[in-house]
Amino acid sequence: MSVKMKFISKATAAVFGSALLLTAVPASAQINSVDGLLNDIRQNAAKVEAENRQRVQEFQANANQQQAKLDQARNQLRQLENRAAQVQRSFDGNRVRIEALEEQLRAAQGDFGEVFGLARSKAAEFKALLDSSLITSEYPTRTRVLGRIAESKALPSAEDLNAIWETMLGEIKAQRQVSTYQAAVANIDDGAVQGVTRVGPFAVFTSDNAQFLSYSAAGVESGEDAPLLARLPSQPGGQISSAAQKVANAEAGQVVYAPLDPTRGELLKSFERVPSFYERHWVQGGNIGKFIIIMAFLGVIFGVLNFLRLFLVKMAVNGQKRKAQASKSNPLGRVMMAYDGAQSDNAEVVELKLDEAILRESPKFEFGLNLLKLLAGVAPLLGLLGTVTGMIQTFQAMMIYGTGDPQLMAGGISVALVTTMLGLYAAIPLLVLHSFCASIARSIQGTLEEQSAGIVARHVETRGVA
Repeated sequence: MSVKMKFISKATAAVFGSALLLTAVPASAQINSVDGLLNDIRQNAAKVEAENRQRVQEFQANANQQQAKLDQARNQLRQLENRAAQVQRSFDGNRVRIEALEEQLRAAQGDFGEVFGLARSKAAEFKALLDSSLITSEYPTRTRVLGRIAESKALPSAEDLNAIWETMLGEIKAQRQVSTYQAAVANIDDGAVQGVTRVGPFAVFTSDNAQFLSYSAAGVESGEDAPLLARLPSQPGGQISSAAQKVANAEAGQVVYAPLDPTRGELLKSFERVPSFYERHWVQGGNIGKFIIIMAFLGVIFGVLNFLRLFLVKMAVNGQKRKAQASKSNPLGRVMMAYDGAQSDNAEVVELKLDEAILRESPKFEFGLNLLKLLAGVAPLLGLLGTVTGMIQTFQAMMIYGTGDPQLMAGGISVALVTTMLGLYAAIPLLVLHSFCASIARSIQGTLEEQSAGIVARHVETRGVA
């Protein structure tokens, strides 16, 4: 009997497996018969059916709500379409009325319409000219009346017509003036107002340190009170900045030379493309140029120190010539001390010992001369190497990109030219230092040989007398 029940339980579980998964039976409520199992399945099925009916009802209720919202949206759309049609009809009617009024205005103007149309066009042209003028930085609001006349569709008044020629005369007058005024500079002290000096419509710079400024009409054209002046990133310097400073410091009636830019700022802006000393010598020269600069710097320092050392040695030798007491602090004194140890010998031995002492001193004089000579010879060769490397880069750029864009070849050409210049810069001072050091070394060597010959001569005379 137990085997049969087990078989029925397994078959029932296979048939109603899905229903059994819906309800977890606690451990204390074990099913011990088929009837209990069927009752449990029926209860679960009824529960699932009730839940499904509830879900269907909720779905139907939501569907009814969605339909109500859809109907409401369609009603709003129809109302908006009706409103748009009314606005369009009103717009069309207003446009027809405006056209009729404009036609009446043209008829009423008669011949004056062409005159006022010419005044408006000239006001617009003159406003564009003044907006680009450097003088507007001093009078930023002077073109507003011209803009109002140019944009107005009504007849200009007599005051507006007078404003056109008055503004023209003001521009003519300002073009011959050197004026100092207060203006905001965009990139100096966060746009703070400071004194600037204007030379006609040709140049403008700060009054305190003569820094040239660029002018932009963007603030005038947009109607905003934005700064119209900004400091140029690269200043011309030299005589140009000096002349600007003299103009800023000049008194009334004093005649001084003033910097003028006939291109009204474009020529001064071109200084931005001029490389600085650092860019030209360190950046454009490439790695070879940097190596030449480092080599020249170290070589010049070594040459100067060697020159000072030899100069001090020469001064010490010249001082020893005037003293009878030998000192070992200078080469001549050490040579004289070598003679003191050989006074009892014959002339040949004395001469040989003096020559030996001079030979011991000679390498000290010649120390560093070969290095200076080597650096002076290598520097032009490195410059030539940079020239060849730069030309190779140039030809490679021409081969890849063609010759249409010169900027693609500018890098190679700059390396070719700058390294040659740097090589000459390094070789010239190194050669001069080598020449000076060699000259002092030869002078010291000659002094030692001269004094040595004198010592031998006096020794011979002394031995002969004896």
